[in-house]
Amino acid sequence: MRFPPIDRFLLLIVTLGLCATLVELVLEEHTESFFQWIPIGLIAAALGALAWNQIAQGAASGRVLRVVWVLFLVSGVVGVGLHWKGKIEFQLESSPSLSGWDLFRQAMKSKTPPALAPGVMVQFGLVGLAFQAAQKGRRSKEK
Repeated sequence: MRFPPIDRFLLLIVTLGLCATLVELVLEEHTESFFQWIPIGLIAAALGALAWNQIAQGAASGRVLRVVWVLFLVSGVVGVGLHWKGKIEFQLESSPSLSGWDLFRQAMKSKTPPALAPGVMVQFGLVGLAFQAAQKGRRSKEK
């Protein structure tokens, strides 16, 4: 089945983004704890599910892919929370007297861990769901 241009574009965006993010996470050694392995595992699962969905294009592969995209949304939100917690802990270790607005400001100014970086998982989840919605809409019109 040949996809219309927007479907191919969404598929290209999510696939390239997943591959680039996987390479970055591996190079950054984002592997120190169980939680750091979650985005790596989800990206691998997404790439596998995308491949399966493109080959099989069945209901089962579509459901699995949808579950993976929802897990991306959840992991992105949880990841932002974990990164934020790490920033706060680091700031409190170096300046235990910080609190309130000063603590927030110092944490936001610090470079590691990047507080909003896990938000990319939310973006992947949304683009992936948009791709699936576009596919589903076209399939229902074909019937």
